[in-house]
Amino acid sequence: MQVIVVENAQAVGEYVADTIIRRIEKGVLKVLGVATGSSPVPVYEALERRGVPSPQTLKAFALDEYVGLPKAHPESYHSVIERDVTRRLGLDPANVRVPEGDSDDIEHAGARYEQAIREAGGVDLQILGIGATGHIGFNEPTSSLSSRTRIKTLTPQTRKDNARFFDSPDEVPQHCLTQGLGTIMDAREVVLVAHGASKADAVAAAIEGPVSSMCPGSVLQFHENASFVVDEAAAAKLTLREYYDFTVQNRPEWQR
Repeated sequence: MQVIVVENAQAVGEYVADTIIRRIEKGVLKVLGVATGSSPVPVYEALERRGVPSPQTLKAFALDEYVGLPKAHPESYHSVIERDVTRRLGLDPANVRVPEGDSDDIEHAGARYEQAIREAGGVDLQILGIGATGHIGFNEPTSSLSSRTRIKTLTPQTRKDNARFFDSPDEVPQHCLTQGLGTIMDAREVVLVAHGASKADAVAAAIEGPVSSMCPGSVLQFHENASFVVDEAAAAKLTLREYYDFTVQNRPEWQR
């Protein structure tokens, strides 16, 4: 696992955008896993500025969706992904998939999403954010470390954090359809991005704490190709910060 600390949120976006573009140009990134929330936005902004190579052939899978929220709702993740990812990056909408949180057959929606990912050849690079509870996707604390795409109940803290996107906290759905931790771990490469002091505790727990379902992001310690790209504020509580900087400065070219 690599830990890369950069100056600010914009630098986080530029670093990860550069990684994505290089992977596409090398031909090893054909399926991109995309996340919602504020953390990945600088990545999408940087990709929009720089331009994505061959955007019409790039496929994308979103991490999650609210259950029961119509696709046309401005805060459904179908809408958010369309605004922040599909349009910004110039992707073909037909190549962008979001879990069907409004499905009439919600019981089997998770299995169908898993099948769609498999049929696309799997996710080559998954972008992740991390919540204050340590969740990745909507895998809240106590989620099974081997879980697959399924319905989850959101914690009060997550609903409170997401209330800023809605007119009222009561409008935030109580349930979601999310890729599981096992699904996320199947991605060939994972890049978690975080910026701001509010993420410092979760980042430290995920990187340096024990692997535990109480901090779902800590499962990435088991991933063979995971990177955390965080700004100075989000890195503030890392104990081995100097070591992480040293390893990045001295890594071989093939790891870049």
